[in-house]
Amino acid sequence: MDQAKYDEMEKMLHKLEDIKNSQESIIDKINHVITDLFQHPDKDLEKAMEVAHQKASDNVDKISEAVEAYEIKFNKALLKSKNPFSSLEPYGFFLILANAN
Repeated sequence: MDQAKYDEMEKMLHKLEDIKNSQESIIDKINHVITDLFQHPDKDLEKAMEVAHQKASDNVDKISEAVEAYEIKFNKALLKSKNPFSSLEPYGFFLILANAN
């Protein structure tokens, strides 16, 4: 993998992590509002915050999955660029070695 591609993929990972952190911050703020509602009850606001919390939690899950999948893709590309035989089947590698003799 050339340096430009590496840098581009690394920047994308940082952006995805930033999005995940932002969503987690939103969940934290929603939790503060929910806590405040114990002292100042408002059923409508409580219901809205529960829905918002669930949606934000779902977003964190989706973003975490995307980060994990992209990290795997990034690592595979990195390994492939460092090891020219990484794309070969395990037995294919041995066949190449056997035919080299």
